[in-house]
Amino acid sequence: MNALAKIREISINPSLNDKQIMCVDEMAGRRSRREPLQYIMGYSYFMGLKIFVGSGVLIPRPETELMAEHAINRVKSYELRVKGVNPYNPELSTLKPIHNSPLRILDLCTGSGCLALAIAKEFPNAHVLGTDISEAALGYARRNVELNKIKNIEFAIGHLFEPLLSHPSPLVGEGKGEGENSFDLIISNPPYIRTDDIQTLQPEIRDWEPIGALDGGADGLDFYREIISQAGKFLKTNGILMLELGAGCSDKTVCMMKDAGYTDIEVQKDYAGIERIIQARWTN
Repeated sequence: MNALAKIREISINPSLNDKQIMCVDEMAGRRSRREPLQYIMGYSYFMGLKIFVGSGVLIPRPETELMAEHAINRVKSYELRVKGVNPYNPELSTLKPIHNSPLRILDLCTGSGCLALAIAKEFPNAHVLGTDISEAALGYARRNVELNKIKNIEFAIGHLFEPLLSHPSPLVGEGKGEGENSFDLIISNPPYIRTDDIQTLQPEIRDWEPIGALDGGADGLDFYREIISQAGKFLKTNGILMLELGAGCSDKTVCMMKDAGYTDIEVQKDYAGIERIIQARWTN
């Protein structure tokens, strides 16, 4: 049974009072106009977290849950090279488990904050910063922090890395080149739909979700070019860059990462067999 049919079934329930019936009828009308059910209900779920959503913010997707799981598992198993711990025999002390250090994570294009929240919950001693250019989206993100009572996370408004140059945060470095070499992990689910493909999307997406969170430019790769070219300035040595991919974007994104100097590039498929996640290390 689809969502609209379910709503209509509820509306004829004899136990409902007149006010409740009016509310259900209103919901049915909204759904008949192809408004997403998550907007109608006002929330979605992501990695077990209740996430407020509505007009102006992207609805969390299952494929992004997959990236959250992958990021969490990667952080738990990954070793970060720390320089200069033992000056007499560096090889004995240059590897340190990343999840046992004060982990610093940056989530670009954070939207509702679902990805940042899931990671922050898993690593309560970590510092997590999410950035987004949309004040509407960050409004939902801040509500979601309060709803889920997660303390080790903050948000800043601005395009990608721009907030790092001015945001007063323990995550941001001091002095010349603020923000450089600050993060163990930079993660993002950036806009990646080709501009010409926007009109082919389902009405629930095309007509309701924010275009700015979907449109990745003519080839869908505008944000990847910008993130990949700049992320090295904000990653620790051997820090990880992890991005969600649009279908058919993996080969070009791998080339971008190689050209920018990243190593250990890996691509992971989603449950549908689409190459959906790319990650790499920054060693420069």
